[in-house]
Amino acid sequence: MAEVAVITGASAGIGRATVREFAGHGCKVALLARGRAGLEAAAREVEELGGEALAIPTDVADYDAVERAADQAVERFGRIDVWVNNAFAGIFSRFMDMSLDEYRRVTDVTYFGQVHGTRAALKHMLPRNSGTVVLVGSALAYRGIPLQSAYCAAKHAIQGFQDSVRVELRAGDSNVRLTMVQLPGVNTPQFDWIRAHTSGTPRPVGAIYQPEVAARAIWKAAHSARKQWIVGAPAYQAIEADKLLSPLLDRYLARGNIEAQQGEPLAPGRKDNLFEPVDANEDRGAHGRFDSKSRTHSPLLWASENRGGIEAGAALALGAGLVTARYGGGKNNGHSTHA
Repeated sequence: MAEVAVITGASAGIGRATVREFAGHGCKVALLARGRAGLEAAAREVEELGGEALAIPTDVADYDAVERAADQAVERFGRIDVWVNNAFAGIFSRFMDMSLDEYRRVTDVTYFGQVHGTRAALKHMLPRNSGTVVLVGSALAYRGIPLQSAYCAAKHAIQGFQDSVRVELRAGDSNVRLTMVQLPGVNTPQFDWIRAHTSGTPRPVGAIYQPEVAARAIWKAAHSARKQWIVGAPAYQAIEADKLLSPLLDRYLARGNIEAQQGEPLAPGRKDNLFEPVDANEDRGAHGRFDSKSRTHSPLLWASENRGGIEAGAALALGAGLVTARYGGGKNNGHSTHA
């Protein structure tokens, strides 16, 4: 029986790549996003891969709309097996240069959008005692950076939200799972349409990964028992460094991170998607403008996927090393191998 997945932010970027990933595994997919052109194109891709798609124009900041979308997915496909909370909104701006309405909009989409999706999914999953909700996070859920205070705060909030709800599910002996994927910088169209109160065009900092790497991690997270998946060495480094060197990171980021997140001068009249989609009549696809700089593989993700085999291999190697050290591999220059 084909698995049923609901994916928010499905029209572009990571969501679009995730749609392809799930469709490639034979899933039936309900697609939620605001941009109709991207939704329709994503639905066609699902069908081209041999799957079945249901495109539902939805603003995840509106809980009633999210709940209706969940009901439509169940009415069409019979159930929801996986719900992926991927949709987000952002703004590149110093905190005091943005309005509170802008800050609130980022929070409504990026934080409450995942809360809304989780609640709508659980309403259908809990009675069946089955299903997985994937929260899409970021290294910035642990380490905030300048120009992205609203986004970082929302991702931090999602981290705490997961801790609480996951424990509640466990306390109720539920088979419904809640997991989170922490992402690095990803090459998506977001840098072309995110709102910016800066002199330069927004750009990612450090190593950049293609959205297909993130999509593969989301698929893996949806089908494992782990609480968290970390994608890319930069995400892991940021998380661990903040635990050990947070004040030093403050000083380091203050010296150059604001400039590093900006590229060529911001174009006059540039459109953004904070309150309205900019792709309503245009399909932006999954990739942004950084293809030449983006990585298609993550060794850390590979190691995480193959953790069992790596641990077994390490144990065998350790055992062999201990035997060799103890018995000399059967040769001991003429001396007895016994104590």
